[in-house]
Amino acid sequence: MALYAPARLSEGPSGEWPYSRRGLEARAMNEQTQREIMVEIGRRLWQRNMVAANAGNFSVKLADNMVIATPTGVSKGFMTPDMMVKVDFQGNTLEGDGKASSEIKMHIAVYEARPDIVAVMHAHPVTATAFAVAGQALDQPILTEVVPTLGPIPLAPYATPSTDEVPDSIRSFLPIAEAILLANHGALTYGKDLWDAYYKMEILEHSAQVALTARTLGGAQSLTDEQVQQLLDLK
Repeated sequence: MALYAPARLSEGPSGEWPYSRRGLEARAMNEQTQREIMVEIGRRLWQRNMVAANAGNFSVKLADNMVIATPTGVSKGFMTPDMMVKVDFQGNTLEGDGKASSEIKMHIAVYEARPDIVAVMHAHPVTATAFAVAGQALDQPILTEVVPTLGPIPLAPYATPSTDEVPDSIRSFLPIAEAILLANHGALTYGKDLWDAYYKMEILEHSAQVALTARTLGGAQSLTDEQVQQLLDLK
C-alpha cells in the first residue's frame, strides 16, 4: 500500500497539564511554562517505561534558530525546569549548566525539514523499539485511530548514535511520516507542540502493542485502500 498523508495531532484532553493547541501558541508560550511541561512529560515517559535510566531526549523550538532541550546524563523522570538547556541549530549551548544530548543533531534535522514542527521527541518505548530491533516497520493500516493521525510508521536504517548518520538516516522519511522507528535504537516523534509529540509517542507504542498481540492471534487484518481513504476523508 502506498504511503498516505495522515492528519496531524494538535491537542490533548482538556483539564490536563497546560499545553498549547497550536504551533504558533507553542512558540509564544512562556519559556518557563515550556520547561515545566518538559518536566511533566519526562516524568510520564519514565513512568510508562518509554525511557530507562538516562535515556531519551526531547526539545521544543523557541525561535527559528533556538531550542530548549532536555539535559544529557539525567533521568527524564527526575528533571527540574532549571536543568533544561538552550541550544542553537549549530549545537552550541546558549544557556544552562548541563549539556544537551549529542542526538540534538537529529532534532535539528526535523526542524529544518519540517517548518510546521515545534517539538521533537526521542524515546525507547519497549514494544515499538522491539519492532525496530527486529527490523520491522509499523506500516500496516490496522487501527482506525492510527491511520489519520500517525499513518504508516517507517523504519529508518541503522545509524550509529550521536553521529551524523542518525539525521541522515531519517531525512527521506520526514516529509511523509509523523513517527519513525530507528533501527536497533528506538523511536522518534514530532509535532506542533510538546504534547502533540508526546501523544504521538503514546499512540506509537500502543499501536506496536496491538500489532504484536494480533500476531499471537493469527495476524492483523489490514484495512482496505477504500477504508483507509474513508478515514482520511474524515479529517
